[in-house]
Amino acid sequence: MHTTGLIGGLSWYSTAQYYRTINEETQRRLGGHGSAEIAMRSVDFAAVREHQLRDDWPAAGRMLAAAGRDCEAAGADVLLICSNLMHKVADDVAAAVTVPVLHIADIVAAEALGRGLTAVGLLATRWVMEEPFYRDRLAAAGVRCLTPGAEDRAMVDRVIFEELTQGTVREESARAYARVVADLADAGAQAVVLACTEIELLLRQEDCPVPFIDSMALHALAAVDLALAAIVTSTGP
Repeated sequence: MHTTGLIGGLSWYSTAQYYRTINEETQRRLGGHGSAEIAMRSVDFAAVREHQLRDDWPAAGRMLAAAGRDCEAAGADVLLICSNLMHKVADDVAAAVTVPVLHIADIVAAEALGRGLTAVGLLATRWVMEEPFYRDRLAAAGVRCLTPGAEDRAMVDRVIFEELTQGTVREESARAYARVVADLADAGAQAVVLACTEIELLLRQEDCPVPFIDSMALHALAAVDLALAAIVTSTGP
């Protein structure tokens, strides 16, 4: 199989979910003791967060680019940035390596289109909800994004950085998120993208009126598809 490169630690809680999802699916498909070939570089999220708060995205890009080069040097055939937000510097990572970077927004767009959806809500950090680097990529594929109002965007962002990325899951935050999802559905969202890889730790599908698009799970499963396709190619006619 191909080796999947994970740029993780963004935060480590979601990276652990990536690792588990990739290996569980690989074992399910291969059976027995099958598990994934993974090269992972987990960075210090505190340093990344400092760059975010200073809006020093060039420094963040250099940091993740170095992590990507480490993964490639360790044998990675494809790279995943284990964060929606840090795809803001995906071009920096892609420019630093020779292997492809599997962009999470492309996976989300493909899932939405596969379900026949044209309008989705975004739950994410404020940068993902407010800046064009993510929304425009979905729009280019034909998927329109709806976002919460300003106060709710601030609340969603606060919960991510003050709670979820520090391993805290609060029931009151889950209720607040569920209310935002209901408001997005009322505004025309046919589904809601969990466009922060920690949100799946908080929200339950049964508490929300429209289906989820779980970016972390889809990204991880797409990596498994690529890795195991290499087995078919190498053993096929």
